[in-house]
Amino acid sequence: MLEKSIAALLEEGRKNTGEEVRVRGWVRSFRSNRFVALNDGSALDSIQAVIDRERVDLQTLRGVTTAAALMVSGTIVESRGREQDIEIRVRELAVLGRADLRALEQTILQPKSHSLERLREQAHLRLRTHTFGAVFRIRHATSFATHRFFHENGFFYLHTPIITGADAEGAGALFNVSTLDKKNAPLTRGGEVDYRRDFFGRETHLSVSGQLEAESGALALGKVYTFGPCFRAENSNTSRHLAEFWMVEPEMAFCDLVGDMDWAERFIKYVIRYVRDNCQRDLAFLDARQARAQSKKPARAGSEMGLLQRLDFVLENDFERVSYTEAIEILKRSQPNKQKRFQYTIDGWGADLQGEHERYLVEVHYSAPVIVFDYPARIKAFYMRLNDDGKTVRAMDILFPEVGEIAGGSQREERFEPLLRRMAEFGIDPRELDWYLDTRKFGSVVHSGFGLGLERLLMFVTGMGNIRDVIPFPRTPKNAAF
Repeated sequence: MLEKSIAALLEEGRKNTGEEVRVRGWVRSFRSNRFVALNDGSALDSIQAVIDRERVDLQTLRGVTTAAALMVSGTIVESRGREQDIEIRVRELAVLGRADLRALEQTILQPKSHSLERLREQAHLRLRTHTFGAVFRIRHATSFATHRFFHENGFFYLHTPIITGADAEGAGALFNVSTLDKKNAPLTRGGEVDYRRDFFGRETHLSVSGQLEAESGALALGKVYTFGPCFRAENSNTSRHLAEFWMVEPEMAFCDLVGDMDWAERFIKYVIRYVRDNCQRDLAFLDARQARAQSKKPARAGSEMGLLQRLDFVLENDFERVSYTEAIEILKRSQPNKQKRFQYTIDGWGADLQGEHERYLVEVHYSAPVIVFDYPARIKAFYMRLNDDGKTVRAMDILFPEVGEIAGGSQREERFEPLLRRMAEFGIDPRELDWYLDTRKFGSVVHSGFGLGLERLLMFVTGMGNIRDVIPFPRTPKNAAF
C-alpha cells in the first residue's frame, strides 16, 4: 500500500482510481459522522475521506473531530461531489492525535472566519488555515527559487555572520549582543561599559546586513550571495517593517551599476515566474481573497490590478530605468504635485522619494516597474560609488506597483581614498572597518550588489497587506511572542 501526500493524490486525480493508499493529516471538517475533509498541509485543498461506520468502532469515531490528526487507508474512487474528482473510501482509520474540544472553542481552528489580527494572536496555529497555508507554501517556493536562480547562474552561497561588530548601514539601530551582567557591568575609567571584558572582547550586535562580508566574498569567488536573517532595532510599528527579517544579497565582481540592474531584474522575474508556474492553486486562492477584500473598500482605495494581474504586469514588462534627477523632474511636473495632492510635495532636487512618489512613477507615469538610479550622495550609504559629479552615487532602487521599493543596490566604492573620505563624512572610525578597507588594497575591482527583503517580495507575490503575515512568527516592537 502506497503512502502519499494529499497534494500528490489530488494532482494525479482519477488516473489512480482503484489504487489502495494511506494518508495522514488533520481534520478540517467532519460531516454527518461520515465525511472527513483531511488536509496534510501539502496542498490548499483537502481530500474527502468517506467512512463506512460499520468498519469503524464508536470509540474511534468519537475521536474524529476538527483539528484531530488521523491516518486513513482505503481505495481511491471517483467522487460523487462536484468540488472534487476523487475521494478515499476508508477501509481503516486511526486517530493519531485527539483534539481538546474545550480548548478548541478558544482557538482559530474553529471552522469560521477570523480577522488577520486575531490570527496573529495565535501564530502557532494560523499555519493550519487556508490563507496561511497558501502564504507559507509560497514562501517556501520563493526561497527555493532564490537558491535555484543563483546556483544556475554560477553564484556561490556565502554564510555571513549573524553576530558582528560591523554596522553595514551606519544607522545605529542595532540589537546588542552581550554576556555581561546588565546590573553590574564592568566600567572603564570614563564610566562606560568595558566591552573588553565581554565574551567577544568588543561591542557586538546582530547583523543588519551581510553585504560588507559578501563584498569580500565576491572579490575572491567572483559571484556570491547571502540569504539569511537580518535585524533592525527601529521602533517602526508599520505594516512594512519587521525587527527580524530575511534578506537576499548578491555581490558580483567585475560588475557595474548597469550589470547590477540587469541581475536584479533577471532574479526578480525568475522568482516570480517560478511561483506563478508552481503555486497556481495557492495564488488563485489568494487572488480571490484579495478581490473580496478590495470589493469592500471605497473605489478609489481599491487596487486596480488583481494579484495575478500584478504578477503578470512584472513578468511582461521591462523595468523602466530613470535617473533620480529625471524622476524628480517628472514628479515636479505631475498633476498630483501641482495640485498639492501629494502628502510630500516635490519642490526640488535632493528630496527623498516617498511611497506615493514611487507608486506614481510605476502605476501612472510609466505603467511598468521602475528602477531609479544615481541618487544624491547625502541620502545614501557610505559604501556607494561616488559619481564624477561629486554629488550623486551609483545607487539604484527597484519600484513595484502597490508596494513601492522592493529592492535596492549599488555599485560599490572600489577606490581606497574616496571610500576613506566617505567613511569620515559618516563619522565611521576606519579602525572599525580596517578589514573592509583591506579589500581595496589588493586587486580591488569594480563590483556591485543589491539587497532584496524576502518579506517585501512576499507581500507583493501573495497580496498580503501586512508584513507580519508573510513570516511565521513576526518580531516587531513590543512583540517577541512564540
